[in-house]
Amino acid sequence: MRSESAIIDITGGIRLKVRVQARASHDEVVGVQDGRLRLRLSAPPLAGAANEACRVLLAELCQVAKSQVRLVTGTRAREKIFEIQGDTAALHAKLLAHL
Repeated sequence: MRSESAIIDITGGIRLKVRVQARASHDEVVGVQDGRLRLRLSAPPLAGAANEACRVLLAELCQVAKSQVRLVTGTRAREKIFEIQGDTAALHAKLLAHL
């Protein structure tokens, strides 16, 4: 499992490729599979609830404000790309600590 392929460095932060499984029993990080961070979320995929739960979980994992986490693509898909603002090295370290 290579986490590097799920994390893309950009100016002022990172882009993170994510695969979400909604309606799970609880929120958790599963690991990296096929170049994407796999997350299980208890929120249903209705009215953006799973997207918001994913945003909140990523903000907690990276220890940044929710306003620093933005959904770039995948609003209605399981595979998503999030942009997280902050120090690139620190964001890498915080994400890798949860894998």
